[in-house]
Amino acid sequence: MRQFLATMTFAFGLIGLAAPGLAATQYPLTISNCGKEVTFRKAPSKIVSIGQGMTEILFSLGLAEKIAGTAVWVGPVLPQYAEANKGIKRLADNDPSFESVVGQEPDLVAAEFEWHVGAQGSVGKREQFEDLGINTYLSPADCVAKVNADGGDGVRKELFTMELIYREIAELSEIFDVKERGDALITELKKREADAVASISGAAGKNLPVVFWFSSKEVNGDAFIAGKNGAPAYILKAIGARNVVTTEEEWPLVGWETISEANPAVIVLATMDRRRYAADDPAVKIDFLNKDPVTRELDAVKNRRFVMMDAQSMNPTIRTIDGIETLAKGIKSFGLTQ
Repeated sequence: MRQFLATMTFAFGLIGLAAPGLAATQYPLTISNCGKEVTFRKAPSKIVSIGQGMTEILFSLGLAEKIAGTAVWVGPVLPQYAEANKGIKRLADNDPSFESVVGQEPDLVAAEFEWHVGAQGSVGKREQFEDLGINTYLSPADCVAKVNADGGDGVRKELFTMELIYREIAELSEIFDVKERGDALITELKKREADAVASISGAAGKNLPVVFWFSSKEVNGDAFIAGKNGAPAYILKAIGARNVVTTEEEWPLVGWETISEANPAVIVLATMDRRRYAADDPAVKIDFLNKDPVTRELDAVKNRRFVMMDAQSMNPTIRTIDGIETLAKGIKSFGLTQ
């Protein structure tokens, strides 16, 4: 994530020596996390991280050496962590088994999404891990003002904000007694967000209709489109554009006939290495949009206003800031700013 994060590992070593102003974590530490009280008697020494976004936050906090295994990856790791990531066991590209996670003998399982570790966890329930003496931590961004049920993407009752990611960074940095690192990361992310928003100020496209297409189970079928309260909605609010979808579902399946009624001026297409669904490949998405009799008439398609965005930027992660930067640059490149 730019030069700042690329140099953080070196800086962290100096911070530990030169910044006594922040108090060390006092253990035992109890944190209220997604409806559960979790107590840490010391900093965890071995983590299994389920979810690329969670893993990249741990990397950003300088905790790579504590990660025993990872799972659920959509694309490549942030470039500055490629080398560190090579030495970490990949349990699965998608959902790992409960046995594979427990087999790493972690004292903490940290998950990005509640559907992996939660009441109906596809990997395991929190109680299953707790019965083995393993603590669990879930990203607040996936449970605060959000209802997750039946293994789906959930329903978000309030607009996601980056404050939930900043809360996650702050809590993890307290759990691991690296508060200085957490504060530095939050400060840099907030600055990047402010700079991205400033770059698009004066846009002619205030209230510009935009749609985010993540993927589709079938190319010619309904599409997973960003709902009104997720990370893409936060990106749109930050730059003053408008989501064409108004449902509270995180990623509802929407028909293109419905989308055509809103006639989006810009279509944001998720890019990813994952090939779980037919439309994961962005080239497949563009081919469909250009050929389908409904979508080819959309203003965005006729004017080729496609913004390619890393899929992780569309999830509530530190990369959501990348998403603001990417869409701001795209809108400017289309001549939609004054």
